[in-house]
Amino acid sequence: MNSKEFARRRRQLMRMMGKGSIAVVPSARIQFRNRDAEFPFRQESDFLYLTGFPEPEAVAVLVPGRPQGQYILFCRERDPEKEVWSGRRAGQEGARERYGADDSFPMGDIDEILPGLLEGRERLYYTVGRDTEFDRRLIGWLNDIRARARGGSRTPGEIVELDHLLHDMRLFKSRAEIAAMRRAAKVSVEAHRRAMRFVRPGVHEYQVEAEILHTFHAAGMVPAYTSIVGGGPNACILHYVENRSPLEEGQLLLIDAGAEHDGYAADITRTFPVSGAFSKAQRALYEVVLEAQEAAIAQVRPGNHWNDPHEAAVRVITEGLIRLKLLKGEVERLIEKEAYRRFYMHRTGHWLGMDVHDVGDYKVGEEWRVLEPGMVLTVEPGVYVPAGSRGVARKWWDIGIRIEDDVLVTADGCEVLTEGAPKGVEEIEAWMAGGA
Repeated sequence: MNSKEFARRRRQLMRMMGKGSIAVVPSARIQFRNRDAEFPFRQESDFLYLTGFPEPEAVAVLVPGRPQGQYILFCRERDPEKEVWSGRRAGQEGARERYGADDSFPMGDIDEILPGLLEGRERLYYTVGRDTEFDRRLIGWLNDIRARARGGSRTPGEIVELDHLLHDMRLFKSRAEIAAMRRAAKVSVEAHRRAMRFVRPGVHEYQVEAEILHTFHAAGMVPAYTSIVGGGPNACILHYVENRSPLEEGQLLLIDAGAEHDGYAADITRTFPVSGAFSKAQRALYEVVLEAQEAAIAQVRPGNHWNDPHEAAVRVITEGLIRLKLLKGEVERLIEKEAYRRFYMHRTGHWLGMDVHDVGDYKVGEEWRVLEPGMVLTVEPGVYVPAGSRGVARKWWDIGIRIEDDVLVTADGCEVLTEGAPKGVEEIEAWMAGGA
């Protein structure tokens, strides 16, 4: 992403912070998988949003109105010996030239420099509790300043959660962000199409996952989250990630998988028959979920509330479950009692962006948030009928269905970013049979 995009975000945040303030944002830390092997490093999203800086052991500081430069980046120094072992570092020169820092200092100097930047500021913007080790260091610096109060030193009089400003910014996607999400969506669609063509009875869930990961990595992307590949009864486990079971004739396969591009996630779920053709019962329940998703997507437009898509999906699912005799009673009464939650126990979507379950308030005060252009959300109704469900005919057992797309709110409605992944019954069956 262009460095001008990150500079624009920093300027916007500092305008909101106002003069007399300071923001401190630490990077993510390296996490260890076992004794001497690290997990792949993924930068902390708020830090990445403001800096684009991809390295650990870094701290970004924003000081509106500072004459010597408003954006300071503490990061690791260049070290040829260490870089032989663990890769190149930007160093102070790279931080300034490639990542737009006005000033950059080695992390080893932060104890000497950062307290001086904090001193005399009226407000400190910082997210408490995300990094407890850094919390302790920050408190130590503030206490050092406080101890010099008799000499005229003054600590910030107010500590404000940075999230309140930054996460509202992140909720509204710029053109550059939307472009990144479109790219992640396109590759994720390719992965789901590849998986549909690959699946057949006898293959294992992990083999299907391998096809998905191949598509992501071949495009230079990584998974945005651990892929869910659940066949038959496993499709009824909402966050199933074992992905070890063989797939059998007559089962449905639920795949929830998305790629990450430039720090931005896609999130797609498709459910389809392992054998390539839906049974009568599978099709009947699948079409209820598909109708619910279509009704929910129709509610994604400016001026509607966050909960409108969910309410639309709940109504269609409740009506469908009554029609199929999985629920009994009047629609309004069943919705009021939330009887549908036996088979549909999650919400219809979430914000999407740098985090799969992205930041942003769902309510403003006591009211559901109004949808506005630039917001991106998922729409993902589902129905799950595990084996042994009391009072439910066996033909419905082990049917788990979720259909999920990524939807951008536009000026006059919405755009489904992931529409290329087949989801109509005939469309799925034709694609699995080798059709165009």
